[in-house]
Amino acid sequence: MKSTNRILKLPEVIQVTGLARSTIYLWMKDKAFPTQIKLGERSVGWLEKDIQGWLDQRISQSREEGGPK
Repeated sequence: MKSTNRILKLPEVIQVTGLARSTIYLWMKDKAFPTQIKLGERSVGWLEKDIQGWLDQRISQSREEGGPK
């Protein structure tokens, strides 16, 4: 099966992650969020697999921290 590199634009990244635009760019600056890729002179996007991987990591970390003691 062939892998596809689906590109998400900012509104979809915001919807999928639940983060604000300013938080996304702040965390990118701090290297805590996947970086965007340049699509054109005035267009950027994020690889869906990068965003999903980031979400999976956050979920895993959250469950480890909040799990039964």
